Order: sequence, then structure tokens, then C-alpha cells
Amino acid sequence: MHIVRASILSLMLFPAACSKSNDVYEPLPDNMAAGAPRAEMSESRMESALVRPVTIGEDGPRLDACGGVGRVTRAGTAGLPVRAAPFADAREIARLPDSGHAFICTRSLDQKWLGIVIPPQPAADNAVQPVDCGVSGPVDRKQTYDGPCVSGWVASAYVQQVAG
Repeated sequence: MHIVRASILSLMLFPAACSKSNDVYEPLPDNMAAGAPRAEMSESRMESALVRPVTIGEDGPRLDACGGVGRVTRAGTAGLPVRAAPFADAREIARLPDSGHAFICTRSLDQKWLGIVIPPQPAADNAVQPVDCGVSGPVDRKQTYDGPCVSGWVASAYVQQVAG
């Protein structure tokens, strides 16, 4: 009796095993788009949209929001570009002059980039009132910098830590 049932079951499954392979993978209705040429986009244009905010408070709630101060060295007459993300192709948002100072708040994982907050640089006549960027004291928790000063990323090779 079991042999008869097994034979009937195998005869019922046999047609399913003999189906054509393209029955399962039918062409999609708009597969013409798959062969269409892609619009050309330069690498720098793709990278320019990247933004990574600077994080403050990484040292905990008992220490300053940004743990150090750095001075720009060897940047040349054009200054050091400050970028929106820790990548060479990220959009430039500011420039720091040679010998300019900034708060060092964080680092990239590979240590090649520093997340900084830039206090307003004093003019030659010292007419600019100092602005509190909000990073010289503790903050409750690790957070994205959202203060009145410019923040961004610079190449760590051009910044010498002078405090902190």
C-alpha cells in the first residue's frame, strides 16, 4: 500500500520538476531601464553632499565639551580648509589661517581628521567681542554641536594641540 502511495505522489510531483527554467524568472516590465546609460557624476560631486556634524561632550559630563585647543601650522598662505565631513572631497565650509586657533572636540576613527569648533578670530584692531561657543565647559551628554560658532573637520596633520 505504501509503495502505491509513493508512486502516485512521485507521478504528481514529476511535472513540477520538468518546468522550464524561465517560468520562474520572467522579464520585468520595465527592464529596458536596466541597459540605459547612467548620468555622469564626478567623484567630488558625489562626496560634496556628505555632512558629518562635530560631536562634543565625548569626555563625559565632568570635563569640557571640547577637550583641547589646537593651532594651525604649515597651512600656507591659503589657510587650512574646514570641511563638512572628514573626507578630502567633502564641501569646504571655511578656512583657518596659519596660526589660527580652534577647539578640538573629536577625531575620526583613523585619527586623520579632527572635529573642531572655531571661535571668531580677532581682527587686527581687536574690535570683535569674544563669543562663547559653548564648548569651554561641560555638557550633560555626548551630542552634536549646535552652537553659534562654525564647526567642521580639518586634517589633523596641520593642527598642533596647544592646550588640553
